[in-house]
Amino acid sequence: MSENTSLWETLADRAIAGEPISREEARAVLNAPDTEFLELVNAASRVRQHYHGKKVQIHILENAKMGGCSEDCGFCSQSARYETNVPAVPALAVAELVEGARKAKASSAWRYCMVTATRGPSGQDLDVICEAARQIKSEMDISLCASLGLLNEAKAQRLAEAGIDRFNHNLETSERHFGNVVTTHTYQDRVSTLKHAKDAGMETCCGGILGLGEGHDDILDLAFSLRELDVDSAPVNFLNPRPGTPMEGYTQLSPREAIKALCMFRFVLPSKDLRAAGGREVVLRSLQPLSILVADSIFANGYLTTDGAGESSDYQMIRDMGFEIEVVGMESPEEEYSIGGGTPAEARA
Repeated sequence: MSENTSLWETLADRAIAGEPISREEARAVLNAPDTEFLELVNAASRVRQHYHGKKVQIHILENAKMGGCSEDCGFCSQSARYETNVPAVPALAVAELVEGARKAKASSAWRYCMVTATRGPSGQDLDVICEAARQIKSEMDISLCASLGLLNEAKAQRLAEAGIDRFNHNLETSERHFGNVVTTHTYQDRVSTLKHAKDAGMETCCGGILGLGEGHDDILDLAFSLRELDVDSAPVNFLNPRPGTPMEGYTQLSPREAIKALCMFRFVLPSKDLRAAGGREVVLRSLQPLSILVADSIFANGYLTTDGAGESSDYQMIRDMGFEIEVVGMESPEEEYSIGGGTPAEARA
């Protein structure tokens, strides 16, 4: 066993014991040699299973208001500032959002996430999201997340009172690199939004995108900022460059680089909900199954403007890896469907 291989097991032991790792130890994970790749994944998997067992939470996104966003996020095809193939579409109605939640629930989603492409929610946006949340909560047992841009205290309070369990607002990258990615609002604006959400009683979901031209120091800054903010959930996205955006020509991470980064986030945020998020399919490619050894949740059924692998493919991957889907209100989803066939909804049909 090499010195570094021993390090991975030591980091796992410390994470399981609740002892935080240092920045230099986290850097070593990102720089892990490929010859120790599987040992690193195994160590991170020990931490994941200690805190989350063999459960995988499914999150399903609903693009509640597509395109036409005023902000200039360089990765985003929904910005009105860029010539992309994403049109500006009117916001969904309450009934459409509720129906989306029904479909998510039927697909065994743990969480239904309503997202708008905006700088921040207008009064009308809030009215629709809050009414949809109230109706969804009165009808079904599912966790609700909203991602609506920047919040103030009053807007955060309205969402919490309506039944939104968790608010998402990603830092995207380090504070140092943020101005190279977004200029129409600040890193501190995002931090303030997270604090408003937390103060209102909502859980906080906050992560970033890897592949935005950042260096290892920026990835480390992001991870340790999330630890300092004590976020409840950390989605790790991988840039899938969108045509027409300023980052169209950026080079994607390799599958091994992406998995090493997931391992680093797991060691830094051992007990948190760590999600293999956007770009998972195109960046991880054949290494996708390794992501659920490290992360305890995934997005299924596609993203805001791009398709995913599809529910049946994701669910089969989870079962093939010996994991199981965690369903709200059910001890074991395997009670409702056999290992050999279909989603729980298909089994009930």
